[in-house]
Amino acid sequence: MNNVVIKKEESFSIHILLLIFAVSAAIVLVLWQFENAKLPDNVGRELRGEEFNEVAERNSPLIEYAYLSPNADFPREGEIKKITVHHMAGEMTLEECGKMFGNHDRSASSNYAIDSEGRIAIYVEEHNRAWTSSNRENDSQAVTIEVSNDELEGDWHISDKALASLIELCTDICRRNDIQMLNFTGDINGNLTIHSMFSDKTDCPGPYLKSKLPYIVDEVNKRLI
Repeated sequence: MNNVVIKKEESFSIHILLLIFAVSAAIVLVLWQFENAKLPDNVGRELRGEEFNEVAERNSPLIEYAYLSPNADFPREGEIKKITVHHMAGEMTLEECGKMFGNHDRSASSNYAIDSEGRIAIYVEEHNRAWTSSNRENDSQAVTIEVSNDELEGDWHISDKALASLIELCTDICRRNDIQMLNFTGDINGNLTIHSMFSDKTDCPGPYLKSKLPYIVDEVNKRLI
């Protein structure tokens, strides 16, 4: 008799566990569908033709490649007031970077990237917040830019072509978003910021690009006058 009672209790416990599992799975599925339902139709793939042209019209006309990442907030919460510069900590093509940011599990992205040939890509449209700088408040106000290195480690050098394109892109961002002048103060109070200001786990964007920040500011402001 006791064995029958125990078996009934075990069977009841198993049914309860199965029910809990089924409910949990249903909740996960609903949340997944809800999350993906919020994503624009053009997210998660390379854009060509008319779709590419529409994105270029809404953002920087300097872009040559577009692969919109799902790793973003749609739309951003704040008004664009800043630019934040990063390096890739590697030499990557725009296509490789797009594939990386297209991986939802990485939980990372940037608004733009520049490769060593000076080509510019967009991964998150400017009206959306990219997940780039380890700081929600900054990324809600900043357009973020990843720049490819052409040398690994050491000074984490970037090419002259990449530097020239970074200056042009920053100028374009400022003009379209009514940023009158760019300033780098060395801390978060400037409107040109860098990743390492928001995380003690990185030295991004590396010594070489950091040394060029005053030069970038001067060159951008000359063009804004």
